[in-house]
Amino acid sequence: MKVLVTGSSGFLGSALTRSLTTGGHSVTRLVRPGTKPGPSQIVWDPSAGRLDPNSIEGFDAVLSLAGENIAGGRWTPERKRLLRDSRVKSTLLLAETLARLSRQPRVLVAASATGYYGDRGDEMLTEASAPGSGFLAEVCRAWEDSTRPAAAAGIRVVNVRFGIVLSAAGGALAKMLPPFKAGVGGPVGSGRQYMSWIALDDVVRVIEHAFVTDSLAGPVNVVAPEPLTNREFARTLGRVLGRPALLPLPAFAVRLLFGEMGDALLIASARVRPSRLEAANYRFLYPELEGALRRLLGR
Repeated sequence: MKVLVTGSSGFLGSALTRSLTTGGHSVTRLVRPGTKPGPSQIVWDPSAGRLDPNSIEGFDAVLSLAGENIAGGRWTPERKRLLRDSRVKSTLLLAETLARLSRQPRVLVAASATGYYGDRGDEMLTEASAPGSGFLAEVCRAWEDSTRPAAAAGIRVVNVRFGIVLSAAGGALAKMLPPFKAGVGGPVGSGRQYMSWIALDDVVRVIEHAFVTDSLAGPVNVVAPEPLTNREFARTLGRVLGRPALLPLPAFAVRLLFGEMGDALLIASARVRPSRLEAANYRFLYPELEGALRRLLGR
């Protein structure tokens, strides 16, 4: 397939771009002004509302991952505006431009996150669940709403709500490894909050599944079918590494260190089920955490 990708320089975007290319797809990246020139690139400027429609004609699929790193710094008012605008404005510009094309893509797969559900305790959440409250939930609602022009024009839109993507090369797991390997890892806060995770290899396969599965449209939870509490996650990671996982990071320390961001990313609970993927007969490579960690960490 001819695939157009935004947000290809981030942790998830770079991994997906490599995997799609290795899998035989022809990948073209939408890049910002000032990006080092390279092959198969198209320059756009979402902040200025600039995207040449002629440059994106004829793609089979579009993968939209653009957005500033949600964990890249404390959530000051200015940072929160940047996090929201980098997602909503870029996705809206892309969706509006795709809607006007004479040769539209068959599918737009657009990133969202399980932050859509907010902090919901042990409630089991599916794509049919109501949105939550708080900054992340509001951003995710606006992020998904920004794809509506493409859907209204007849393009199949899949809003992939990513959980915690596990890879030893980056993201949350890479940040957890140093303290756990040193034997000073453990649960965060009470440890009772749920973590909805997925292995990077499964993310790649889910994206390709979404490209070719016509029955998938609208929100899709991209998580493994086994959400675990933070305490269970820490215990499993410690077991795989052969290290104790007993030292907790108190909630007050999380708030002191990270402020609102720490509450939303480390203490909030989202117990999410991949109901739409299961209904579409997607088979997970790594449905259970221990198997995923042993594969990712070579253990």
